[in-house]
Order: sequence, then C-alpha cells, then structure tokens
Amino acid sequence: MEHQQLIPHLFRTEYRKIVSVLCRYFGIDRIELAEDIASETFFSASHTWAVKGLPPNPVAWLYTVAKNKAKNQLRRGNLFASKITPEIQTTAASLYNYQPDMSPQGINDSQLQMMFTICHPAISTEVQVGLALRILCGFGIDEIADAFLSNKETINKRLYRAKQKLREENIKIEMPGPIEINQRLKPVLTTIYLLFNEGYYSASSNTPLRKDLCLEAMRLCTMLIENPETNKPPVNALLALMCFHASRFDARVGASGEPVLYDDQDTSLWDTDLISKGAYFLHCAATGTELTQFHLEATIAYWRTQRLNTREQWQTVLGLYNQLLQIAYTPVAALNRAYVLSKVEGNEAAIVEVEKLALTDNQFYFMLLGELYLGIDKQRAKGNFERALALAKAEGDRAIIKRKIALLLS
Repeated sequence: MEHQQLIPHLFRTEYRKIVSVLCRYFGIDRIELAEDIASETFFSASHTWAVKGLPPNPVAWLYTVAKNKAKNQLRRGNLFASKITPEIQTTAASLYNYQPDMSPQGINDSQLQMMFTICHPAISTEVQVGLALRILCGFGIDEIADAFLSNKETINKRLYRAKQKLREENIKIEMPGPIEINQRLKPVLTTIYLLFNEGYYSASSNTPLRKDLCLEAMRLCTMLIENPETNKPPVNALLALMCFHASRFDARVGASGEPVLYDDQDTSLWDTDLISKGAYFLHCAATGTELTQFHLEATIAYWRTQRLNTREQWQTVLGLYNQLLQIAYTPVAALNRAYVLSKVEGNEAAIVEVEKLALTDNQFYFMLLGELYLGIDKQRAKGNFERALALAKAEGDRAIIKRKIALLLS
C-alpha cells in the first residue's frame, strides 16, 4: 500500500517536470501528447508498483519509463514516415535520435523555457496562469476550475484555445534572447504573483490558505533567480515579497482551520528564517534604477513582519502605499492604504478615503468600513459588517464577520 501514498506525491512533484521535458522534446504543437505520456507513466507506475513493489529509485523509474514511452511514440511515427516522403523520414529520424534530457539540469532548463513559452503575450494573463497551474504545477482540471470559480468544461476550452494559439503562432520552447527576456519577464512574474495570491487568499476555496499553490509560486521564482539570465532585481523583489508573506503562514490559520486576522496573530509563530531570507532577497533587489510594484509590495510586507507600533513607522508604510498606487493601482491596495491611513490620521480621515472608492461589490470594502466605524458609530459599523456578510462566500470570512457582529450586539 506504500505506493498508493507515494504516487500522488510524485505526481505533484514530477508530472510537471516530465511534461516540460517532453514538450521540449516534441515541440509545443504536441503538448497534449506530452501530457498523455506523462499521465500514462503514472498509470504504469500505479499498476507495476502494486504488483512488484516500489523500485529502488521511484523518481528515476518514472523518468526512464517516460523516456521509453516517448521513444516508442517516435518509433511508431518512424514506421508511418517510412511510407511517406523522404523529407518526413529525415525529420522523424532526427527526432528519434534525439534523447529527452531527464538530467536535473535538463529538467530545470525545460521548466524555465516552458515558463517563458506559457507566458507568451499571444495569450491572456488569466489563461497563462491556467496553463502554468496545469503544466508547470501539475494541477488537475478540477483544481484549476476551482481556482477560477469556473467548471471543467470552460477550463478545458480555455486551455485548448491557448494551446492552439501557441501552435498557430509557432512559439518555440526556448529561452528568449536578452532583450526579449526583459520584455517577457513581466508576464512571467505576474503569473507567479497571481499563483501565489490564489494560494494566499483563495476566494474559490473554503480553506483560508493553500500552501501548495504558494510554495509552487516560490519554487518557480527561485528557478528564475538560479538562472543568471533571469536573476533580475524584480525577480528578487517578488521572492522577497513571497518570503515575507510565507513567514506568517502558521499564524494565519487557527487550531480549527479558521483564518486569523493580522492584528490577532501570534507573532511567536512567525518564521524568522523566512523573514531573514526575504530581507536577503530584498537587498539583492536593491540594484539598478527600476522601482517596480514588487519592490514596493515587498518593502510593505517587510514592515508587516515588524509589529508596527509608532506613528512614524505607519507613516513610512503610508508613503510606500502612495508610491505603489501611482505605479500599480488596484482596489485592494487602495483599501490597504486606507487602513494604514487610519493609523496615521485617525479613523474619520480613513472613512472619507474609503467611501470615495465606492467598492460596493467588495466584501473587504464593507469589512474595513465596519472596523473604522467601531468607536464612532456602532449602528453604521453593524450595517457595514452585515453588508460584508452578504457578499462573503468563504466560510472562514463569514465566521469572522459574524463574530464581529455578535460582539457589537453583546
């Protein structure tokens, strides 16, 4: 029964690597074939290991079987090509003589190249994230559908169209040149950033935190840093940001699995090693002249790991939010800035700024207003919490809001 526990773990860690190498081997136009071979490899493992037991090196077994299946596929192609034109025979023969590189370096190179292929500007950012979840992270269609609040049929259609677009554009699985790397790095980082955010707060899941998604994002970003061509300041800034957020993972979830708000977190549970790593990568990001969204968000996240208790510290964070909104405005950042403003100029000043946003379809808009009205107007606080409750979907969020309303009524 040991194999039944090991195979799901290996699927999560190795499926993506096998697909990336095989896509590099066959080309992006045969991406479904690469996925099929990877899936067949795990199907073979499930049956073979159940009968013969685990091999001495299960990972090496998977790579060997995947490589052999790929060679067999090309052998069948050769038999077909032998009946057609000399040109097709030559092409098929050259592919057959090329070996899929399953070495550690070959796997890393394939994944890095695949990352830039998936994040090609020919396809939309949302679909880039979906493909990254599928190909680079090994997520199933059900999981991707959950992440996008969608269904399997819609996700399958999106991914099919994206793959078709990559074929039509004849996108090569290769690292772009230096100039194009700089142009394509932003969508790559955006994809990783969105992947981390989906794990850090998933509106589509009843779990307050999905560490698997966050760790996948950190792994992909680390690959970029380990490659000299992509080890750029914004990459370091993004990894710093994720390290700071990840340092508070254990404090963000209570004993019963409920979310714990920042002000209520037990700071002894914060991971000081990750905070130190974040500080290291933030230092590495402080080169050159480019100031990105990730630099500012990472610096804000750093301050969030230092229990802020003076007006001067809050003013520093407020200044960072002011800069962030100038270069990368989002409603979430604007709400967060308003919270910080309340620490500097008081709740009444913050209420004015929040109400200007008029985000009446956003639960966090009403949650923040509810907090800001506490001590000023209990009825307004209660009314805003009730409107937040009506919009909240995640059970953890609803539980928090209900507790706040109960405290107001007590």
